[in-house]
Amino acid sequence: MTRKAGSYLFAFLLITPPLAAQWLKYPTPGIPRLPDGKPNLTAPALRTADGKPDLSGIWGLTTNAGGVRQLKPSEIKPWALELVKEREETLFRDSPVDYCLPAGPGPMGGLDKIVQTPALILILREDLTYRQIFLDGRELPKDPNPAWMGYSVGRWEGDVFVVNSLGFDERTWLDHFGNPVSDDMTLEERYHRVDRDTLELTMTINAPKAYTKPWISEKKTFRLAPATTELEEIFCVPSEEQRFNRLVRDPGSGIVPK
Repeated sequence: MTRKAGSYLFAFLLITPPLAAQWLKYPTPGIPRLPDGKPNLTAPALRTADGKPDLSGIWGLTTNAGGVRQLKPSEIKPWALELVKEREETLFRDSPVDYCLPAGPGPMGGLDKIVQTPALILILREDLTYRQIFLDGRELPKDPNPAWMGYSVGRWEGDVFVVNSLGFDERTWLDHFGNPVSDDMTLEERYHRVDRDTLELTMTINAPKAYTKPWISEKKTFRLAPATTELEEIFCVPSEEQRFNRLVRDPGSGIVPK
């Protein structure tokens, strides 16, 4: 199996999103509408009391644009390139999510719930993991303990929310191709709520110990889910062989493999 085909299969098995939980009798409040009564999907982005764009809501990844751009072999340090080849030969079976470990900070293709306050933004995921992004003026730690999601601080540049992170656990994978994370990796994310229903994200990853140049992602696009949608729990139970079984709650038949 080629690297590309194996990776697509791997990604499909890992991140096929479940159906969202529905609050069927809960009306979606505050939807701006056109003169004919239809929702205005390109209405201006909502804002908080202090005038900042309000990123709150449940967002679904709709356009990944290829994700993080693959580097050429010449742009990957020899040790990292060898590790990628080893992971490819085993069909990427040692991914952290195979062992019910967090996948790291990047979008996983399901739903993310953003909770925004003036001093803290939380990103909650269906797999019961979360991120904390502090806006209280603190600096990034100088010598952090390794963390799956790293340590993140944010700031506003006009209407763009900029997040800088470091301190990532080296067991984290950078992508589904098995590219590794080094302990010197830093991540910058730039979030822009284009309109009420559209959130865009670009990412810049710099890991000099593993790569000869920074990675700059292509633009990722998220759409706002209606208020009748909530996060559906996804949890992971490792099998006897330490391979994952991803489970979702199916209202019709209880807990079923996904």
